[in-house]
Amino acid sequence: MLDVTVIEDAEAAAVSLDPIRARLLAELAAGPASAAMLAAKVGLPRQKVNYHLKALERHGLVELAGERRKGNVTERLMRATAASYVISPLALAAVQPDPDRFRDQLSARWLLAVGARLVRDVGALITGATKARKRLATYALDGEVTFASAADRAAFIEELTQGVGALIRKYHDGNAEGGRDHRIVVAVHPTLKPEAIAEPEAIAEPDAIAKPEVTARPEAIAKPEVTAESEAVAVDSTPPGQD
Repeated sequence: MLDVTVIEDAEAAAVSLDPIRARLLAELAAGPASAAMLAAKVGLPRQKVNYHLKALERHGLVELAGERRKGNVTERLMRATAASYVISPLALAAVQPDPDRFRDQLSARWLLAVGARLVRDVGALITGATKARKRLATYALDGEVTFASAADRAAFIEELTQGVGALIRKYHDGNAEGGRDHRIVVAVHPTLKPEAIAEPEAIAEPDAIAKPEVTARPEAIAKPEVTAESEAVAVDSTPPGQD
């Protein structure tokens, strides 16, 4: 079982979003089970559960884990193909976010569009690497920082921009024969408290100001407009020709 997989097909996404099927996926992520076992847990007839399992299996969301005899019946034990699922913007290809459509330095929605592209691109890379049976070279840094003041936050953002920009200028070689382009995305945003996730209306706070964005490029590293109100920054860096 994979830790996480990306759903790129629109029909598979629709199947996974059905409340009953989502519940079955959650149960099967915990361990293999038969339709009869699941029926007792979700309070549905076995035939109904079988119907939903077949739909999930058709779209590769569950798979056969084994079979066992129970009296005169052979039960199929199913399991989820992943512990968790992420729906790619490709599932809504016609209306997927496009960060290149606009680049608003003070837009949290642009940050969201960059995040959506990250899910789409990494999902597609995982799919390709899996088919080719190759490892995918990626790196991610995730951490939290508590700023004592808005001035500290602004200083951090400026240093972050300068530091990342310097690294890009140092290592970017557009003329390297056989070189491979890489996209760099750095994002800063307020930490969301668990209770705020459970209650979306609690997310909006007076000081939740729009987030400045910085686009760092080898030929010209832009300095962000850092103000005392700045709450988040996204640095999206791609060598020339990649946007």
